[in-house]
Amino acid sequence: MSEQITVVVVDDEEIIRVGLTTILEGRPGLTVVGTAAHGEDAVDVCARLRPDVLLLDIRMPRRDGLWALTELGRRGLLGPGRTQVLMLTTFDIDEYVDDALAAGAAGFLLKNSSYEELTAAVRASAAGHSALSPAVTRRIIDGHLTARHRPDARDLARLTNLTARERLVLNLVGDGLSNAEIAERLVVSLHTVKTHVSRVLAKTGCQSRAQAAVLARNTRS
Repeated sequence: MSEQITVVVVDDEEIIRVGLTTILEGRPGLTVVGTAAHGEDAVDVCARLRPDVLLLDIRMPRRDGLWALTELGRRGLLGPGRTQVLMLTTFDIDEYVDDALAAGAAGFLLKNSSYEELTAAVRASAAGHSALSPAVTRRIIDGHLTARHRPDARDLARLTNLTARERLVLNLVGDGLSNAEIAERLVVSLHTVKTHVSRVLAKTGCQSRAQAAVLARNTRS
């Protein structure tokens, strides 16, 4: 990630694109490098500009946000060191939320979130270590997704290569703890936690911290 956090904003409503762009451009260290009005353009713009963060509306005509997210994942453009995706939604609970997390979304943001919540969510996603900080993400994972999903053999198989310490770190990520909080809990350095989290994502095939949190919840005994 560069010193300046680059962002692409995708929404079919021009007023929302302009509003989000204006807010983000007014914050130090954030630069909106592109916008798009539907999923196909989102994939093209993201593939060309490789932003740190993609603000992606879930519900759009033509190709929606879930299609774009899935296509970006298929092209290998998502994950640590690449683009992190924050899904934009009007509702606390969206029927596509679980599918979006499974496809690699880093988090969720309500369109009526405050300026501070928007900025914090973008910075958190770009940093890759506290993507669960927005309250809406934790509510969705706690109340919606985990109530519908149950462990299966494929989820459990993704844990087989984790060490005991990595499995513990995964569970703490599932509890919504930041890297700093995990470091304090385990009495280790922040660098050590970042290393553990990176290995957990690589070994489990998770493309985002939010996806790892869901895996932790779904495989917890």
